[in-house]
Amino acid sequence: MDEDARGSTLAESGLQGADQSVASFEEEAVTLIKRLQHFLHEFPTAVPFIVLIIGILIFSFTAGGKFFAPFNLSLVLQQVTIIGILGIAQTLVILTAGIDLSVGAIMVLSSIIMGRLAVVWGWPPEIAFLLGFVAGIACGFINGVLVAVIKLPPFIVTLGTWSIFGSMVIYVSHSETIRAQDIDQMAPILHWTGNRIIFGHGALITYGSILMIVIAIACWYILNRTAFGRHVYATGDDPEAARLTGINTGATLVGVYTLAGFICAIAAWVLIGRIGAASPLGNQTANLDAITAVVIGGTSLFGGRGSLVGTLVGALIVGVFRNGLALSGVEVLWQEFAVGILIIIAVTIDQWIRKISV
Repeated sequence: MDEDARGSTLAESGLQGADQSVASFEEEAVTLIKRLQHFLHEFPTAVPFIVLIIGILIFSFTAGGKFFAPFNLSLVLQQVTIIGILGIAQTLVILTAGIDLSVGAIMVLSSIIMGRLAVVWGWPPEIAFLLGFVAGIACGFINGVLVAVIKLPPFIVTLGTWSIFGSMVIYVSHSETIRAQDIDQMAPILHWTGNRIIFGHGALITYGSILMIVIAIACWYILNRTAFGRHVYATGDDPEAARLTGINTGATLVGVYTLAGFICAIAAWVLIGRIGAASPLGNQTANLDAITAVVIGGTSLFGGRGSLVGTLVGALIVGVFRNGLALSGVEVLWQEFAVGILIIIAVTIDQWIRKISV
């Protein structure tokens, strides 16, 4: 017997009595919680929908028939219109892993410029209207350049410009409010978004609410059907990887902040239609409500993940909770308390869902 045959015989004798089963891997049991985590990871927009349904069910019991009255439901839609529009602008920025604390100040500054140019300085209302939009676009462009070109953190940049734009509001307006009667007489175009379509049983919808839906559809198309939209998601998900694949991340960031400024100017137009006047005190802190709507709507504060549908549902959640709590007799203090808890729960769920990919 040669050496090779003898070695083979020895190897076979050594395997006698050994385990003959094929190597296998033990599969971890998929629990119901794990299935839910996978589902929410695949469909993150389902979270705000579930919260909205739960809120509606709760307030249908606690507030009685008043909550489901057509007028009240249409009132909720009116109340969340400005938050929804600013939330759309904020979503675009947060998808790039940034944040814009100045959206409320840009909105008020644009509304003041529209009102004072047309009413106080007697400019043609169409020119005043367009210059209000130019102001919003310019503010967004400045934010974008500071973030993308100067490479400053978005939080610091927009915190600073929030203060700057707020000061410009006081300077331009001289702390004076342009009255609704004067706007109606000299620049009725600024009140156009406040026009209403009346339905039965007291329900009504303003042109501003319709405009919010149109903006959401347009931005959804941009994000999901254009190269620019894909660049926005890629820049927010991993900016270095996006740059290496040939995406001009700087131009994308400038474009996003500029588009956000333009949307803020639309919110300014809706704001004048909503309150009737152009006031320097007109909801400068709306940016916080907008961020709340975005976070509750499932958009990740770390960028690259989220949807405009979720933001609109998030705005509705804020409106439903505040309206339902008010109808149930809860004080404003505790309404804000409840919204704060909602934000913490939303961020906690987002973190839990993201762990599925680890």
